[in-house]
Amino acid sequence: MTTRSRQRSPLAMVVLALLLEAPMHVYRMHELIRQRGKDSVVNVAQRNSVYQTIARLLGAELIRVQETSQQEGRPERVVYALTEAGAETLHEWLAAMLAEPGRDFPEFPAALATIMVLSPAVAQAQLEQRRTALERQLAENTAMTEAVLARGLPRLFLLEDDYRQTLWKAEIAWLGRLIGELRSGEISWDEEWLRGVAAAFEG
Repeated sequence: MTTRSRQRSPLAMVVLALLLEAPMHVYRMHELIRQRGKDSVVNVAQRNSVYQTIARLLGAELIRVQETSQQEGRPERVVYALTEAGAETLHEWLAAMLAEPGRDFPEFPAALATIMVLSPAVAQAQLEQRRTALERQLAENTAMTEAVLARGLPRLFLLEDDYRQTLWKAEIAWLGRLIGELRSGEISWDEEWLRGVAAAFEG
């Protein structure tokens, strides 16, 4: 895979995809990402993140400046366009992201790996809180998706929501089993037990 492909990121891919539609300035990109609900899959909470991504794409010659304009009393506005290399790289990135499971390092698995730092009771309470939050997110996202589909938008444009709902349902079910095991005492620990496990597996 090329050097450009190794520098891929979800936000960079979304920016390239937007510029495949038409040349545009950063404000328009940010606006479209939010309007289309893609801010749930790429982090654009700070507009500066889009500018930083633009700078990297310019440096890699995946995009170019098409025109610069400035109205009196307003900041300079730069319109960016996709290069041929950018279009090729977009297709490479998309194909790879669809085919290859990524090596992501989310917080939750790391927390599970060190859950024994908390007491079983505290861990159970926190997991119950997480399950409640996921159930709320699932309900809200499902209602939003159904409303948009009812207006006639093809399901193709909401596949990320379908995928996310599937993951949430699976995690909610898994959390339910783990919470049940903690509640029954099937999974439990204390300091003495942890020291014994550590001693047994040393070296």
